[in-house]
Amino acid sequence: MAPSNEHDIKILNGLIETTIDSADGYSEAAKDAENSRYSSVFVQRASERRFVATNLQQQVRALGGEPEDDGTILAKAHRMFVDLRAKMSSKDDTAIVDEIERGEDHIKAKYEDALKDGEVSSATRAVINEAFVSVKSGHDQMRDLKHALHGAK
Repeated sequence: MAPSNEHDIKILNGLIETTIDSADGYSEAAKDAENSRYSSVFVQRASERRFVATNLQQQVRALGGEPEDDGTILAKAHRMFVDLRAKMSSKDDTAIVDEIERGEDHIKAKYEDALKDGEVSSATRAVINEAFVSVKSGHDQMRDLKHALHGAK
């Protein structure tokens, strides 16, 4: 691996872990949501996040690195999804959406930080930006769903 690629690989692997955590969180949410409409949205988002992670992994390989293939163990995103699983035991869709949206704030911030990183190569930045389109879409969808659920109460 060329030293010039090490920073890009590190940034990408961090995003891969967070993206896999997000996909896992959506999968858990889909299992426990009361409303099938929410379940199908969560399943779709989980699938989309796995696709995003795969694209990021391909970029790591193209840079000569070894891509992450699992989520984080102790990272903040993981703790958020542990909280999500605990709250989902109540089977309350509003609580599930609240936790998903909180996780979406985290992943969006991680991608924004990566895009602001002045050391990331233009090729890697393009891959991150493409992934960010999906992340931002998921974030905005969950934010809107959260607001709709809280407005309906």
